[in-house]
Amino acid sequence: MFLVDMSFINMDVVTPELTGQHKRYLERAYQANKLMFGGGKVPRTGGLLISMHETKEELIKLLNADPFVQNSAVSFTITEFTPVMASKDYAHLIA
Repeated sequence: MFLVDMSFINMDVVTPELTGQHKRYLERAYQANKLMFGGGKVPRTGGLLISMHETKEELIKLLNADPFVQNSAVSFTITEFTPVMASKDYAHLIA
């Protein structure tokens, strides 16, 4: 499992149109069950994603094609982790 931390690096290009493109692009990964959760940080300095991609390389490929990345609006860091604890509603996600 991976945690993706996206940080805005150029707010001048973050428009409602680009944000919509970003969300529509990621929707395919949600439909394929590759992304579990995602959303904006508060305050709006970027966003976070939880990914179920098989490999970090597969995730990087997805992120590099994201309209936010393509337009130099965000940078991202990826942290791989192994979940070992969960509430009963999410216990099925623990490998």
